[in-house]
Amino acid sequence: MSKYRELADNIIATIKQGKIAAGVKLPSLRQFAQQHNVSLSTAISCYQELDSQGWIHARPKSGYFVSTLSNPRATPKWAKFQSQVSTATLHPPSRNPFNGPLGVASTSIHPADAQELQRSFKRASLRMGNRLNLYPSINGEAPLRNSLANHFRKLGILFNPDDMVITSGCLSAIKAAIECCSVEGDAVAISSPCFNGIIQLLGYMKRKVIEIPSTDQGIDLVQLEQHLKDKTIATGVFCTSFTNPHGITMSSEQKQQLAWLANHYQTPIIEDDVYIELGYLDQPIPAQQYDRQGYILWCGSFSKSLSPSYRVGWCLPGRYQTEFLNHFSVGSYGVPTPMQLALSDFIESGHYAKHVKKKRSELLKIRHDYMEYLAQHLPSNATISDPQGGLVLWLQIPQLNTHLLEKEAHQMQLDCRVGYLFSTLNLYDDCIRINIGHELEGQAKDDLQRLAELIHRHC
Repeated sequence: MSKYRELADNIIATIKQGKIAAGVKLPSLRQFAQQHNVSLSTAISCYQELDSQGWIHARPKSGYFVSTLSNPRATPKWAKFQSQVSTATLHPPSRNPFNGPLGVASTSIHPADAQELQRSFKRASLRMGNRLNLYPSINGEAPLRNSLANHFRKLGILFNPDDMVITSGCLSAIKAAIECCSVEGDAVAISSPCFNGIIQLLGYMKRKVIEIPSTDQGIDLVQLEQHLKDKTIATGVFCTSFTNPHGITMSSEQKQQLAWLANHYQTPIIEDDVYIELGYLDQPIPAQQYDRQGYILWCGSFSKSLSPSYRVGWCLPGRYQTEFLNHFSVGSYGVPTPMQLALSDFIESGHYAKHVKKKRSELLKIRHDYMEYLAQHLPSNATISDPQGGLVLWLQIPQLNTHLLEKEAHQMQLDCRVGYLFSTLNLYDDCIRINIGHELEGQAKDDLQRLAELIHRHC
């Protein structure tokens, strides 16, 4: 092991043991080099390694500091209720017309990474050859499936590339999974609150909804199991890591139990894992990795980790692969080949892994900035979620009238996503979800200031 990695591992161990507190300023690079009797270049490499993993961060003209995931506020209280069948509410698409930085759960791509992507597209175009005369493979081009399998294997997530299907984004994968696991009129279990895109999708697909209460560790698995016993649900759709909208990550115990329930009751569970690579410090493992009988359909995409514009995702349909392909292929000729080959090249070149590693560190700093700003500018009774990754924060402000707030925000062309959008029940009228994927500057900072003012006005 190189000297700088050895030093970095020692510092990480010291931080984990609590011997260096979050927020503490580290020695300057020259001081560090002198203390450990190493060269300045070794000291720089050590700090860069710690920074890339998110353990420390640089502040301009101030030095390096130990990163913190501490929450300056209390966290929201999750609603407790008895889950039952409800109808998905369809909100008009025009309800969120502005797509501002606080609205859509998204982040930006660094110009250098965009340039490398362009090079990957050029190389892919040169390699198209006879593929120009062919429709894409319906289950996805082998180079991309192999690249994804190699990439995830390094993260401890193992699967056979032949078991993967490339789709037009994560929601496309989830839609096909719902179609092959249920029919119109069936009830589908979801978390409460739940990403409004899933609720909308279920409504348009004429499925019923059963919301399962959230807990700090994930969801109320006792209630989910009761529905599985009673056979009231055909399937479930759950985001298991850095859930949108409230940021919860299921514990490994919950994920193992979720896989056990799916296997024991022989009921398919659709795992929405679009945020899995955006953990600030740790890399979670999907519930699918605990599945032994193929009842979990694992869905993901590049939309959050790289770019939403490419619309390339994937699914490991498990035992449902034939049915999944039948539903996915209806009206589709597959995902464009040039796009798949370019993304495969980007992965194989090593640039995708570097991009994600850098993005995780960047998001950790951004999270800290948003947390500090909100702690200073929200009402004293406001609570803030405590995500360990992902792109969103969930705010709860007692007595807040989000309906009036939303109406005024639209008049101001301010994009914010209020609580009722994320449920079929009247449980989150005092909640707001905000995106924290962009640096707190420019329009993002202006919009956050205006939102804080609106919150005070409507409490």
